[in-house]
Amino acid sequence: MTAVDMAVTMGALALKNPVMTASGTFGYAAEFADVCDVGALGGVVTKGISLQPRAGNPVPRICETAAGMLNSIGLANVGLEAFAADKMPYLRSCGAAVVVNFFGETESEYVECAARLSEIPGVAALEMNISCPNVHKGGIEFGRDPQAAGRLVRECVAAARVPVWVKLTPNVTDVVALAGACLESGAGGLSLINTLRGMAIDARTRRPRLATKFGGLSGPAIKPVALRMVFEVHRAFPDAPISAIGGLQSGEDAAEFMLAGATTLQVGTQNFVEPDAAVRVLRELRDFCAAGGVTRVLDLRGALQA
Repeated sequence: MTAVDMAVTMGALALKNPVMTASGTFGYAAEFADVCDVGALGGVVTKGISLQPRAGNPVPRICETAAGMLNSIGLANVGLEAFAADKMPYLRSCGAAVVVNFFGETESEYVECAARLSEIPGVAALEMNISCPNVHKGGIEFGRDPQAAGRLVRECVAAARVPVWVKLTPNVTDVVALAGACLESGAGGLSLINTLRGMAIDARTRRPRLATKFGGLSGPAIKPVALRMVFEVHRAFPDAPISAIGGLQSGEDAAEFMLAGATTLQVGTQNFVEPDAAVRVLRELRDFCAAGGVTRVLDLRGALQA
């Protein structure tokens, strides 16, 4: 079988392979250490970190859907100081690159978070969340306006000592304009997509299934939307490093996202039903390449014939 070079470069960050775990679906990685070979992965993206701890939204805040799930967790996390003291020691030793997702309620919080997180030893890159649909304050107000997004990205990039990726919302009419504003402001990469805003209702009780009424839809249902947006952004900005997220379940899914223009791949919702899903996806992607005579996984990137 053909040997495959799985190494990729996501902007300034070199990774041993393109497969990562998505923020909010893999905790702080240590929770999965007994059931997943974390060190086999190219990287892990942590839960979103804020300056102060957050309890998140009231329960119920998660429910299954026909082809995925809705969540309204509300960016619950331990806060920056506890993350640095209690979570980073394992992450530094796990063998995968550590990308820290972060957010704030104000521009100054975003900038301070970017600066302080980037000083923590072992943090390879930051993923800036301006796209969570489940909170009143948590970036979405920046993530829908290209001008506001560009300004905030510029400030965070200037404050950080590591590359800053920007996680984009699909809940906009023109994701290309938003992507362009972030890239022009110095983003080291783009992560797309975040969840789609949705709702579930219990017809018997006549009540919403989530306490907040609305939540973020993820899983296989959003894969076609994610593929389309990755393709559109890559077509507009062929050199932009893209980390693809959205319904990724298999090695063939991974290959599809790379053909559409992605450099790295984040496995998300599948982790809830299969804790070692990302490692399986990595193995399947390698096998897919080998079977097709692809000797370098990056040769798939943007190779869609369309």
